[in-house]
Amino acid sequence: MSAVVLFLLVTACSFSSSSNKNQSNIITNRGSDTMVNLALAWAEAYAKEFPQVEISVSGGGSGIGIAALINNTVDIANVSRAMTDTEIQEAKKNGVYPLQFIVARDAIGVIVNPSNPVTNLTLGQVSDIFSGKINNWRDVGGEDRPIVRVSREVNSGTHVFFLQAVIQLGNPTDKTIFAASTLLLPSSEGIIAEVSQNPNAIGYDGLGYITSEVKVLGLALDPAGPFIEPSSTTVRDHSYAIARDLYMYTNGEPTGALKEYLDWIRNPEAQQVVTTLGFIPIT
Repeated sequence: MSAVVLFLLVTACSFSSSSNKNQSNIITNRGSDTMVNLALAWAEAYAKEFPQVEISVSGGGSGIGIAALINNTVDIANVSRAMTDTEIQEAKKNGVYPLQFIVARDAIGVIVNPSNPVTNLTLGQVSDIFSGKINNWRDVGGEDRPIVRVSREVNSGTHVFFLQAVIQLGNPTDKTIFAASTLLLPSSEGIIAEVSQNPNAIGYDGLGYITSEVKVLGLALDPAGPFIEPSSTTVRDHSYAIARDLYMYTNGEPTGALKEYLDWIRNPEAQQVVTTLGFIPIT
């Protein structure tokens, strides 16, 4: 789904029943596609309790949310990876002082078509696959088939996180990148659709988007294992290798309706929404 279509859809779902809204009761929220369904669910639940507050939610990717925050055109930037020092300095040059709030946790599942006999990979093998060093499934215990790599687009926080945590194996000096043949898709749903239909495909997606249409691989740091699949339990006990925080950023310390909304997001009621959508709550 394109960012324009997504924006139109979610903007139509902005919530308010107040006929005399003022600016302090309008909250604009933009960014991560991983988080957009969660942000919409929060906005809907909040509107039932506080109908005088309008919350407008749109996606487009973490990069889009960060750019909007840097330009001071959004109240909240939804981001599925931490802002970089360069982005923070760029914001400060514009008089914007990003403040980070952890609002949920997520795991990145490495997924293949259900017909693929491969069930486990090491992180090194995943890195070699996505960087183009391994190009045939037989090299990792599968059939003699070409590997089709599927990824989110470069403005996606999930793309950046996967690049740094998996392809570069967390080494900040590593310059390894995605193989040039990698198929870049604009949405998490698109990743699931492609992998579910292509027996040669491998992709990755946030835990909240993974369905029974794909097979999730067990991952290990070395060939001896253990090979662990992503779940709420394995994220909490730190046994799964690819877990991350999900963030909301504001321009400085929030006040008024914005502060009240962020406080509400971190309470048990709002965190239950996190669980319902397949992510991991912070409480």
